[in-house]
Amino acid sequence: MSHLSDLEKKLQSKQARVGVVGLGYVGLPLVVEFANAGYTVIGIDIDEKKVDAINRGESYIQDISSEALAPLVKSGKVKATTDFSIVASLDTIDICVPTPLRKTKDPDMSYIVNACQSMAKYFHPGMLVILESTTYPGTTDELLLPMFETPECKVGEDFFLCFSPERVDPGNAKYQTKNIPKVVGGITDACTKMGALFYSQALEIVVPVSSTRVAEMVKLLENTFRMINIGLVNEIAMLCDRMNINVWEVIDAAATKPFGFMPFYPGPGLGGHCIPIDPFYLSWKTKQAGIEARFIELAGYINGTMPHFVVDKIQNALNEHAKPLRGSHIHIMGVAYKRDIDDVRESPALDIIHLLDKRHAKVTYSDPYVPVLRADGVVPEMSSVDPLQAAAEADCVVIVTDHKNFNYAQLVDKSKLIVDTRNALKGIKSDKIARL
Repeated sequence: MSHLSDLEKKLQSKQARVGVVGLGYVGLPLVVEFANAGYTVIGIDIDEKKVDAINRGESYIQDISSEALAPLVKSGKVKATTDFSIVASLDTIDICVPTPLRKTKDPDMSYIVNACQSMAKYFHPGMLVILESTTYPGTTDELLLPMFETPECKVGEDFFLCFSPERVDPGNAKYQTKNIPKVVGGITDACTKMGALFYSQALEIVVPVSSTRVAEMVKLLENTFRMINIGLVNEIAMLCDRMNINVWEVIDAAATKPFGFMPFYPGPGLGGHCIPIDPFYLSWKTKQAGIEARFIELAGYINGTMPHFVVDKIQNALNEHAKPLRGSHIHIMGVAYKRDIDDVRESPALDIIHLLDKRHAKVTYSDPYVPVLRADGVVPEMSSVDPLQAAAEADCVVIVTDHKNFNYAQLVDKSKLIVDTRNALKGIKSDKIARL
């Protein structure tokens, strides 16, 4: 029996042992979906705290409840380990490790390389390996393939290698891992076939594409599209501010056009692991090919200036009330990078706090999802405080993240001055409010 038909049989009979390397926002939901589909799933992570939590049936990911995880652990369908030797017993592995940018805006591939080097020691014929970590086009065939292929072990015959971009949207109640269409592309047609078969066992919609490079480019196009359009609307917001025009009213009116327009909304800056970072993988790669990604660089610059624009807005609002920024108490409402989640990665709130601190303001914050902000060299360690009490004491309140459970009517009542960067106070009229 060929390795292809053998793996095909194992996948269809649920006998394949599934592995996931990296148990964060992408990896853990994938573990749960394949366990729910009937597979035995082994999670691998170098973080012992995560491994221990999973083996206790406790989730640390907002989108996965402990009530959903615990029965899978108890039944033996889910296990976690820090030991890569378990790879020797696995049939499939999804790699879901971080891919951050360095300070120089070039991709940091160290997490992928370290994971693959650890896997390669126990790699064996018949395996399906899928990279999900967002990266530049060419990573799978240029970086991963040489680490696994040998003269005796050929890709597409003896093992199968694919790329499938993660599309996780933390906090999205409608679209989650199971029902978000899953793009997958392989090094060979046989690889694509096995990747599509694998995902179709647990996920609702699978979209095969012709190569790993196409699949890698899909994710970058999706997030570059969003990043550039957000950059455009942020620039429009700055223009409207200068001309004393309500940008939110402009967008709402423009959105009534039934064709040729898609509304994007301004904000205090970009956050999360994807939109602020992913387009720069493409920018870096195109520079190697002698092409300048001008839209990406310009949108990145505009989005990067938004925290500075917000701080200037705060300073101008205080000036209108005869107060200097220096020494004033500024209270930040929400530090997560978007509404109703606990993720602070790349959050613009951190930059705003840092800039306010540099201008010698006293800064506090409230966020029900982030009880403590750890010192990271950008912001000092801080703890969330009662929002209404802090609002009453502060010289200015700044809505950075518009969590649904904030009581905005009471906030306006208690505050002396509010800068609203999210249009959270839409419909509320007050001289206290300065809008983005």
